[in-house]
Amino acid sequence: MRITTRGKVAVSAMTDLALHQRMKPVSLTTISQRQGTSLSYLEQLFSALRRAGLVESTRGPGGGYTLARKPEQIAVAEIILAVENMEVDDYQPLTPPQVAQLKAMTGELWVSFNARVLDYLKSVSLRDLMTQAQAQGVVAAPEQSAAAPRKALGVVPVRRPLMSRLQIPNSVFALGSMPLAPRR
Repeated sequence: MRITTRGKVAVSAMTDLALHQRMKPVSLTTISQRQGTSLSYLEQLFSALRRAGLVESTRGPGGGYTLARKPEQIAVAEIILAVENMEVDDYQPLTPPQVAQLKAMTGELWVSFNARVLDYLKSVSLRDLMTQAQAQGVVAAPEQSAAAPRKALGVVPVRRPLMSRLQIPNSVFALGSMPLAPRR
């Protein structure tokens, strides 16, 4: 069993979702900002998680994702199996005779190892990860609403560049509609 970054990011994003959903959907944009993961990457992962029945999506304003079941009912193994491509053969760079020899010599070892890893991942629930994160000091911050004052949330307004404040046209059409400046 190969657990790639894809599986690790999915588990982390699902833990984030579980920590921050409060009877309302959580947008991927906020998860992306908190996790430092690209939005398009999360969209791919959550599409697979939705197909696996682990999350539900809500469209429109205030939309996002919620867990399809309670956190204690979702095993880490389900998350990883939903996003990982388990069809990929771990022996891909080897020739067929090398693969046959390797499987004959150590095949049972790896089958047993994979079964134990999968059993362990089945025993860990999303609730366990939430408890662990909270014990490490991760606090579920309230979602930022548009009506919330930005300073109270510690958000510093970003100054726009000088060019955007000077009323400079951004196209030839805007340039044609501007009044001419008087000649001196």
